[in-house]
Amino acid sequence: MFSFVKNYMDSMDGIAIYPILSLLIFFGFFVILFWWVLTAKKDYIDTVSQIPFEKDNHQNETTL
Repeated sequence: MFSFVKNYMDSMDGIAIYPILSLLIFFGFFVILFWWVLTAKKDYIDTVSQIPFEKDNHQNETTL
């Protein structure tokens, strides 16, 4: 199966740009994510990290 796909792809002109483009998008996404993590405000991170606990406490209070 893979040999059929490989032979089919080899016959296409300009197909080499797709792996390069995919790698650039993948790399770019993680660079942007890394930059966002480094520049995120500590207050925002603390607030967001408490959301699962607040929801869990709220559900426990309503069931009691």
